[in-house]
Amino acid sequence: IKAMKGHADLSAKTDYKFKEGDAQAQVFHAQTTDKILVATANGRFYTIGADKLPGARGFGEPLGTMIDIEAGNDILTLLPVTPGGRMLLAASTGKGFLCKMEDVVAETRKGRGVVTLKPGARLQVVRLAPQDAADETLAKDQYVAVVGENRKLVIFPMSEIPEMAKGQGVTLQRFKDGGLSDAVCFRLSEGLSWTMGGDSGRVRTETDLTQWRVARGAAGRLPPQGFPRNNRFD
Repeated sequence: IKAMKGHADLSAKTDYKFKEGDAQAQVFHAQTTDKILVATANGRFYTIGADKLPGARGFGEPLGTMIDIEAGNDILTLLPVTPGGRMLLAASTGKGFLCKMEDVVAETRKGRGVVTLKPGARLQVVRLAPQDAADETLAKDQYVAVVGENRKLVIFPMSEIPEMAKGQGVTLQRFKDGGLSDAVCFRLSEGLSWTMGGDSGRVRTETDLTQWRVARGAAGRLPPQGFPRNNRFD
């Protein structure tokens, strides 16, 4: 990890310097005053001060020099803490919950246990979720889409998911085989969007979602034609 000065265009082809064998995993905008969350597959969250990151002139430093990540524990994603920000957290078993970013900030290198996992399970999804909506109409428009490894899709109101500081959460989708692949929050009035396969970067939006709108915890149905074969929304 390293920090570069200036808010560069993230969509532009930037020639970042890497050590031999390294490659870009993630790039995002942040301020030096931000706290950066590091989410890992065993359900723990770690915190790094953005002002503590090494500069861009070098190759960066391994995250393991700043936080105590257990051997074999995969890093899922990094994201800056935003005031009032929330996340959708979901395990491979299909259970999940909403969580405030401030509630998972860790004060020590060992991080904070947030998602309780059954043996063999892993934290599968860490997605930004909208903040609490004061407007009732907006709140009713907030939905969650969940897709399993079996290519079944379910869509239900975000209000059916509890907000918790830690735990297992509730069943988002039921599986006969496999587990959860991906989940995302979206506005029903805007439709559900996903990135098309290949290098085109095109985005498709489906607005008629009637047949996938079910109660939380349902098995679901096959997604619309053209949904990515990797069962992910991006």
